[in-house]
Amino acid sequence: MQLSEADLDPDPLRQFETWFDAAREAGMRAPEALALATATPDGAPSARMVLLKGADERGFVFFTSYESRKGSELEANPRAALLFYWEPLGRQVRVEGMVERASAEESDAYFASRAPGSRAGAAASRQSRPLAERSELDRAVAELGDDVPRPEWWGGYRLRPERYEFWQHRENRLHDRFRYEREGSGWRIQRLYP
Repeated sequence: MQLSEADLDPDPLRQFETWFDAAREAGMRAPEALALATATPDGAPSARMVLLKGADERGFVFFTSYESRKGSELEANPRAALLFYWEPLGRQVRVEGMVERASAEESDAYFASRAPGSRAGAAASRQSRPLAERSELDRAVAELGDDVPRPEWWGGYRLRPERYEFWQHRENRLHDRFRYEREGSGWRIQRLYP
């Protein structure tokens, strides 16, 4: 499938929403799954999968433990990259920018919307720390029960986009790639070599 600049919305968020909706309509299991890349202050990278929980003009939101490896890296180096890959459509989207914590109100509202087991799991897990035996985690979850408030060390992050890249698969690795970069109050679009 060919992608030209004329096919793109001048607003990268609207372009993302169009592609995200197409991935959802294609019946993909988790179109909101994304690879989150962070780095330590000295540049050592790490990546993991998280779920997008919101995207609007303020940025892209995901939730996690602030004490996890990704949380620690984001506190020390608040730059990150997101990568969505929708293989059935032959598309990927990269989003890069600065990251900040979502408000306590947003984090409370999202935490309250989660299933009781997910709330207990988040509160019981000391994400990224060593765990001697699985039974310790299972016991901690059971002790918490169903009515679990949001821990102060758990919440949302928002990536504020500075750069987007839209990639469309084409035969012979001659893919179409377009980068959006902030330019004043708007966006500059450039075609990139595949």
